[in-house]
Amino acid sequence: MPLSPDHIVEIGGRQLKLTNLDKVLYPATGFTKGQVIDYYARIAPVLVPHLSGKPLTLKRYPNGVNEPPFFEKNATKHRPEWVKTAPIWSEGNQREVNYILANDLATLVWVANLAAIELHPSLSLAADIECPRSMVFDLDPGPPANIVQCCQVAVWLRAIFDHFKLQSFPKTSGSKGMQIYVPLNTKTSYDETKPFAHALARLLENEHRELVVSDMKKAARTNKIFVDWSQNDEHKTTVSVYSLRAREHPTVSTPITWEEVERTLKKKDASLLVFESQQTLERVAKMGDLFAPLLSLKQKLPKLAGIGEGEPQVVSEIAAQASRKKPVPGKQRKSSESETQPLKGQSRKRSVRSPELEGTQSVEMGTSRCRQKV
Repeated sequence: MPLSPDHIVEIGGRQLKLTNLDKVLYPATGFTKGQVIDYYARIAPVLVPHLSGKPLTLKRYPNGVNEPPFFEKNATKHRPEWVKTAPIWSEGNQREVNYILANDLATLVWVANLAAIELHPSLSLAADIECPRSMVFDLDPGPPANIVQCCQVAVWLRAIFDHFKLQSFPKTSGSKGMQIYVPLNTKTSYDETKPFAHALARLLENEHRELVVSDMKKAARTNKIFVDWSQNDEHKTTVSVYSLRAREHPTVSTPITWEEVERTLKKKDASLLVFESQQTLERVAKMGDLFAPLLSLKQKLPKLAGIGEGEPQVVSEIAAQASRKKPVPGKQRKSSESETQPLKGQSRKRSVRSPELEGTQSVEMGTSRCRQKV
C-alpha cells in the first residue's frame, strides 16, 4: 500500500489520508496505529468477505488500549462518499442507524484509521437483517477457568452438532475465551436460532453443572464456562473473525482447527491458542481461511417441537435425540457435496443501495421475512 509523503494512499482508485501513524495504541508492546492499519490491510483478503454486506459496529480506541474506548454504530457524517452504509431501524433509539458496510479494502483501511481496533459485525446481511447467516456460541470463562476449559465445552458442543449433522467451526475470541460458529446460509430466523442456542446451553449446563453455566448472572460464573447463547439476536454483534483485540498485546480473534482444540485440552496449555497479528497472518498464508465455510456452507437446523415458542420446550427433545447416538469425540464429520455447495450467484461484495439483494426472493418465516438465494 504505497504511501505518499503527506500520508495519502490510493486504494482501488480511492484516495485516503492516513493520520497519526506513529501513535502508540498498545503501550506494552509499542504497537502503533500504523501497524494496526498495516495488519488490517494485509488480512483484508480473508477478512473483507466476512464483513461484506453486514452492519458493522466499531469499537474505537483513539487513545490506545489502556484508555476508555467507545462503540460507534452510526457512521460519521464526515466519511468519504464512497463508504457504503445501510440504514437499520433501532428499537432502542427509535430511529434508523446508518451502519458502515466494510465491503472493500479501502473502507477497511478507513475504519482502521479511525483507531477502530475491534470490529463487531452482525450475524445478518444488512439487506436481510432478520435472518442470521450463522449461529454462534460464545464461550466465556469465569476466572480461574480459562480457554482450556472452553475447549472441553467446545468438544461437548461439537458432539451435539455432529449428532444433528451440523458442521461447526471454532475460533479464539482473541481475549479470554472462544466462539463456535455453525454456518446456516439457508432460510431461518432469530426466532429459531436463539431458542435453539438457549436450549443447547441449558442442555450442557444440566449435563455438566460442574463446569457449564447458561445464566448471565456473573456471580454464577466463577471457575465455570458461560455458554452465551444470547448473541443470536438481531440487535447484537460478536467480535469478527480476524479482528484485533484491545488486550495488552495485539492479539487476534483467530480461526482454529478442532485438532488444535483437542491438543490444547490434552496439554492443558492456554498459550497454544494465543495468536498475535503476525502469527495470524502467517497462519493464513499457510492454512488459508479456516472460516471460509461460513460464507457458503448450507445447513438447516433440525425441526424440533417448540422452536420459535421458547427454549424450555425443546431442551428435553434435544437431549433425547442427542443421547440416542453418542458421536466419537474428535472425529471430524465429512461434508457432502450438496452441503458445501456455494450459494448460487453469491458474491463476496454486495451492494445494499437497494433493499433487495440480486437473485433473492422473500420467504415468510413467521413474523420475519428472510431471503434465500435462488
